[in-house]
Amino acid sequence: MEEGIYIGQNFEKWNTTEQSLPIGEYEQCSFVQCNFAEADLSGIIFVDCQFASCNLSMAQLHKTSFRDVQFNGCKMLGLRFEECNPFGLSFRFDNCILNHCSFYQTKIKNTTFRHCQLLEADFSQCEANGVVFADCELSGAIFFNTHLEKADFRTAVHYTFDPESNKIKKAKFSLGQVVRLLDKYQIDIEPDL
Repeated sequence: MEEGIYIGQNFEKWNTTEQSLPIGEYEQCSFVQCNFAEADLSGIIFVDCQFASCNLSMAQLHKTSFRDVQFNGCKMLGLRFEECNPFGLSFRFDNCILNHCSFYQTKIKNTTFRHCQLLEADFSQCEANGVVFADCELSGAIFFNTHLEKADFRTAVHYTFDPESNKIKKAKFSLGQVVRLLDKYQIDIEPDL
């Protein structure tokens, strides 16, 4: 395949260890069961694309564009989303493994993470207003100087962060999990008698 524009194409079981994905613009394309682990996806533009059951772990994302991209059931370990092209950056994640990913200083307003594992993911200095963490596992995730206004943590579990070091106005939490935000105070909280 030559560099260029690919519209509405389906890529199944593409394996970048055998053939790299050409630099170009992919619009309304689907990628199913593809192996992009450790691939260099730098400079590639994905617009209104879907990735299903793909492995993108440790892929290089320097100046990669993700605009209205959906990831479903993907393994995405250690990705550095702060290296992506920030113009139009927007994506959605369903049933994905995003452990050790970095969203440092990215603008991901209104992004939805649904049924995702985000162990030790870094959201430091991220603009994450309106982000939804629906049924997500957030053990060890880092939130520092993060804009989380109107973020939804109601069904997320195992998150903890300092409310004084983040902007959380109008964020939503479940009663059972919100007490984790008081961990730094080392206080004992007991149910009403």
